[in-house]
Amino acid sequence: MRGRTGRHLGFALGLIVGVSVVLAGCGAASSGTGPSSEAEASGTTLTVFAAASLGESFEELADGFEQENPGVEVEYNVAGSSSLAEQILAGAPADVFASADEPNMDTVVAAGENSGEPEPFATNVLTLVTPADIPADSPDITSLAEAAAEGVKLVICAPQVPCGRAALDVAEDAGVELSPVSEEASVTDVLGKVSSGEADAGLVYVTDALSAGAGAGAGTGARESVNAIELENAGSAVNTYPITVLDAAAENGPEHPELAQRFVDYVLSEDGQSVLEADGFGAP
Repeated sequence: MRGRTGRHLGFALGLIVGVSVVLAGCGAASSGTGPSSEAEASGTTLTVFAAASLGESFEELADGFEQENPGVEVEYNVAGSSSLAEQILAGAPADVFASADEPNMDTVVAAGENSGEPEPFATNVLTLVTPADIPADSPDITSLAEAAAEGVKLVICAPQVPCGRAALDVAEDAGVELSPVSEEASVTDVLGKVSSGEADAGLVYVTDALSAGAGAGAGTGARESVNAIELENAGSAVNTYPITVLDAAAENGPEHPELAQRFVDYVLSEDGQSVLEADGFGAP
């Protein structure tokens, strides 16, 4: 994972943990593209709730954003989008929400928790992964149908999680009935079970497979922990990622709404989109 140690807030799924925001001064945030004088003087923490599949990309985006906004530190609560939406509705203090799908964002919007219109910033599709080091007694899996066969330990995300909903859509489109041995709370949990050899196969986003070194090849310096098998019908379930400033940003300090919007704009900027594209995300 890129970025500084301690950037992630480490929220447990479904658990609300308060976030301490250090502020100094009570003047209004300055206009323009630069940071406010209050942020420069004392340091301000911007809290971003981001889908699990965005973890590494948003670490890099935070580095770039902090360089452009001295005195601002970005911290993340990274988890499944459904869990993040639940936390926001329960009153967790956050400035920005980046979801891995539109339905969970719609839940937040319907509750009036957003202060701006959500904007799409990336897309993603699923791929099938198997352990890089396949035990001799494990089944040979080269397709979704083989991953769904009897006796295969297949793991997917839970249906309420974007990657789980996409997995069911892809399977339905392919005419395959899935019988997973477990349904996980986030795509990173699925990836972990496959890479550790606990599962024979799993459905994850192509970006997660890339982060695990799938297809890296010799000499790249990346250690492959999974093999990726492209799904012919992956395009039948394209997830669109929306991002928005949250209404709670105003409660975190007078400069937070402006900083939160500045972060959203940075994600949508050419620099932000370049980071996402390099990590395998599609254009919105």
